[in-house]
This record gives sequence, structure tokens and C-alpha cells, in this order.
Amino acid sequence: MAVVIHHLYISPGHNFFGRHGMPAATHATVEVEQVTCRAGRGLEGDRFLDYKEDYKGQITFFAWETYSAIKAALNVPALPPGAFRRNVLVEGLDLNALIGRRFHLGGIDFEGTVEAKPCYWMEQAVAPGAEAWLLGRGGLRAKILTDGVLGKGPAAFAWLGEPNRPADVR
Repeated sequence: MAVVIHHLYISPGHNFFGRHGMPAATHATVEVEQVTCRAGRGLEGDRFLDYKEDYKGQITFFAWETYSAIKAALNVPALPPGAFRRNVLVEGLDLNALIGRRFHLGGIDFEGTVEAKPCYWMEQAVAPGAEAWLLGRGGLRAKILTDGVLGKGPAAFAWLGEPNRPADVR
């Protein structure tokens, strides 16, 4: 299966992150056609740009396949793809297989760091039951290793430093 970037998002502020015990904020999740990635810093225009040195979540990925499945499983057919507040909605990659690995996607190098674990806010942002349903499939947090512009559409994928691994990790 080819890798396809379906949606790209940035948000200027935090709605859930760091807001335990407070109501959710109302910063928009803005869909963009392309996003500028800054090595070691994050995405231009996003709330995590220069958040902290060596931050593990400079960019976040979410699987298109998971998005499609959760809409059916929780009976929320109109759920917008930006509800998860991940930056990149991508099809054709096993995101958990990228944890601890370096990879090249759409002309930019990344390093998968950890799962973007779902939290209790998913109950509000998605639907009741979302936090439990998303365990183990909440997406991927990654570091940006090279500057570049990531755009929607088909995207070339390759492992970095692992020449014997197949390009298609699904």
C-alpha cells in the first residue's frame, strides 16, 4: 500500500494539554495544505513549536485506518479528522513500528519517539469510550530531524539507517 497524507493540522494553542482540572480551551485546529517542519523545533504555526529543547512531540501522526475504524466502532460517522489534534493523518504506515526508529517521509527525516497516548480528553473530543478504544493506537509522537515542507497527497517513505527493512511497514 502506498503512503498517503490525507490531512495536515496546526493549532496556535493548547485545548487539552496541561489543562487538567480546567475546562478545554477553544483554540482552532487549522487544516493546511502543507506545513513547514523545523528540525529540532516543530511545525511553524503550531503550539509545540519551540515548546522545549529535544521535545519528543515536535510533530504527531495519526493513522487514517484508526480514524476510519473508530468512527464505526463508536458510531460517530460525522467525526472530523482533526478531532484528535494530531498534526498528520497518514494512511499506509504502522505507526507503532516507527517508535524508536528513524524514517524519511515526504522529503523530511523524522525519529519516532513514543505513542501519542490517548487521555481522558478523548472522551470529550471524540466520544465516550474513545480513550480506552484508542489505547495502543493513539498515534505517534516524533522529532523532526531535517527542515522541509510536508504536503498532502502520496508521500515517499523509507527507513533511515535500516537498509534491510521493507519500505512498506503495514
